[in-house]
Amino acid sequence: MKNFKLDNIYSIVCNWKNRRNGFKHTANLYKNGLSIYETKICYLNRTWERFEYESILTKVITKYFNDKEKENYLQVIKDII
Repeated sequence: MKNFKLDNIYSIVCNWKNRRNGFKHTANLYKNGLSIYETKICYLNRTWERFEYESILTKVITKYFNDKEKENYLQVIKDII
């Protein structure tokens, strides 16, 4: 499990789980400590991400936030890594 703090309000907690045919990444978006959005991505084999959880973090941010917030939080993630 890995926690990515976006700011004082939002954070994303990512996790991975084994599956019969591969593995999956899950992510929960928290606002002030309360879970407000959850998503997953299933993989059949090895992925080629620049950093661990890159795809799931991008998915959470692009699906939940508006365009202005999206650009800001994507930059925060890049700066964290």
